[in-house]
Amino acid sequence: MKRNIIVFLASVFLLTGCKDLLTPEIENNRELNPGNYTPNDAGLPFGVLLNGYNRIPTNSWSFNDVATDDAVSNDQNDQFLKIANGQWTANNNPLNQWTNAYAAIQYLNITLRDVDTVKWATDPDVSRLFAMRIKGEAFGLRALFYYHLLQAHAGMSESSAILGVPINLEVQGTNSDFNKPRSNFEACMKQIYSDLAQADQLLPTDYENIANASLIPAKYGTVTKEQYDRAFGSAFRGFFTGRVAKAIRSKAALLAASPAFNKSGATNAWADAANYAGEVIALKGGIGALAANGLTWYSNASEIAGLADGANPSEILWRNNYGDNRDLEQANFPPSLFGNGRINPTQNLVDAFPMANGRPITDAASGYDASNPYAGRDPRLRMFILVNGGTAGPNNSMINTAADGPTNDALNKVETSTRTGYYLRKLLRQDVNLNPNSANNQRHYKPHIRYTEIFLNYAEAANEAWGPTGTGAYSFSAYDVIKAIRTRAGVGTTNGDPYLEEMKGSKEQMRALIRNERRIELCFEGFRFWDLRRWNASLGETAKGVSIRNNNYSIINVESRQFQPFMIYGPIPYGEILKFGSLEQNKGWR
Repeated sequence: MKRNIIVFLASVFLLTGCKDLLTPEIENNRELNPGNYTPNDAGLPFGVLLNGYNRIPTNSWSFNDVATDDAVSNDQNDQFLKIANGQWTANNNPLNQWTNAYAAIQYLNITLRDVDTVKWATDPDVSRLFAMRIKGEAFGLRALFYYHLLQAHAGMSESSAILGVPINLEVQGTNSDFNKPRSNFEACMKQIYSDLAQADQLLPTDYENIANASLIPAKYGTVTKEQYDRAFGSAFRGFFTGRVAKAIRSKAALLAASPAFNKSGATNAWADAANYAGEVIALKGGIGALAANGLTWYSNASEIAGLADGANPSEILWRNNYGDNRDLEQANFPPSLFGNGRINPTQNLVDAFPMANGRPITDAASGYDASNPYAGRDPRLRMFILVNGGTAGPNNSMINTAADGPTNDALNKVETSTRTGYYLRKLLRQDVNLNPNSANNQRHYKPHIRYTEIFLNYAEAANEAWGPTGTGAYSFSAYDVIKAIRTRAGVGTTNGDPYLEEMKGSKEQMRALIRNERRIELCFEGFRFWDLRRWNASLGETAKGVSIRNNNYSIINVESRQFQPFMIYGPIPYGEILKFGSLEQNKGWR
């Protein structure tokens, strides 16, 4: 059984890269008919489930930061640059999840229809365990795709109601009614919670081999250690688990509680979001379990090299497969390191990093020196952003981004130069060499969910529900989480972080600090665009940079943003509106 699955998995992943080259004849297409699967056929329905995994939006980097005040791109064809410049329409939407998500949901509905008819193994107990697992994964993935649909397409109708998306829970065939209206947002959230609850009920917390049969959860009945390990053992790390279900519930609840969707400002929505995140944090081990090396999860070389298949470092809750490559570095190293310098952080983001003493640079007591702007700053600044005079690459080369600099790294010098005076440093392995004469690859992976995100989810929701120091079902507060995150970063560690102590007396001040910490900690990981929208915050901040000449620093406007207020909600695809009269477009979109 295991060998069949491994062979099928290998085939699926090998073929996905060349699928456009294969056009099977109709007689070679296998019909999916429930009720007639044998153990030798188990790879087929499992492959249907894998279509859901292959479509997870976070399988790859999006860098939608380019559409915000955090970054610009020197690639004039960048899709997010185009929408930031006013080319975002209902039929030109790089953030569209409609086709991808509903295709995945169709495959997952097929899985749920057929799962109990499949003979997953000749051993009936093992077959039952596999059926529970596959069903749990399908429920969980379906909830994940509905979350992404809501994030991208939920919005306000002309009558000011908050609408979600159509809910499809059955396999759709040629005779199905595709002309379904959008369900309201609350109904979609209830469906997400229902699917996640079923996933959590069916799945183990993690896929691990157990020491003995006494550790088998009662929900799986009387089975042996060997039978349990065959279905839920470490060979399946990386697939959807109960822990992942809890984390996605936290993400969905935070979206639902946010100002753009929680129009009443109900504190119970924030309390639910906090408690759902708190459950994940408690399961991890509490505040003290925040990974000490979590800031540099992408470049912890020995940790990454030692990863077993599917295993997670302490910072990572769920990730995709690792691979050896240099793609991110090729795209984003500065020109002197043979890179294309694509993602350029903005002065706006640089200014968001406080001083190492914890105070923002706008605070008169911070000690900020505009003539020496990178001195004494939050250590995360130089970790995440390559500033003028910073070092990068395998030889720790100094990078000069000044407008009068001598190399192509200088501001606007060539097509691959920075447009802002900054280059991306976060996510990049500095031990990658792009020199054609000595190029090398290094191991990379892409997180689906980091624990730091869940900690920040809790801080935001707990502050809104109970204030900076209040608690709900768990003993820690928003203040406790932010204190732990800033301490890990080396912020306020020498002076007791008096700025944080001042902020904890006000929900509004703590809210601003939490949002800023989220901006810093999760920068370039695909959060800023969605966060600004769910906060109902401005998308129109002009992206700024710095021009340095003769060691004098001048702030420059780099790129304006062309967003309308209604764009805090994304559109329903224009083609879907044309095809189906029951679909209502979000207010403002045409």
